[in-house]
Amino acid sequence: MTLRSIEVDGADLGGERGVAIRDLLEENDFRLISAPGPHALRLAMREGRIVFALGSAEFHLSLGPFRQVMKDYAQIRTAHAEGVKRLAPAQIEAIDMARRGIHNEGARLLQERLEGKATMNLDTARRLFTLICAMQK
Repeated sequence: MTLRSIEVDGADLGGERGVAIRDLLEENDFRLISAPGPHALRLAMREGRIVFALGSAEFHLSLGPFRQVMKDYAQIRTAHAEGVKRLAPAQIEAIDMARRGIHNEGARLLQERLEGKATMNLDTARRLFTLICAMQK
């Protein structure tokens, strides 16, 4: 475990986001290429960029490549929440599978964008993608 604390600027950290932070603090596989951990992570948005601040290391990722997958993820989350109220279990399961697929797509994009700076497993990337989405609300 290399993230020892996580702070997220401007995000509603209730519900799913709070769970993502708790899960990340319990178990994560995030490693900076340039420095051993553990690290305190601060996530922020500045001028259309995602900022990962880890002590003296700071990475800025353009939000552009994430916009479509974030939009798709928000839409499928809304469809899932509405579907739970009125759809048959098989239909809800289909929406949930699509939601997980989009979530994985966002996580893999995050892994790609941090290549050469940091490495992380898919579960860690998924939870960080959840937090990045929370900052957009």
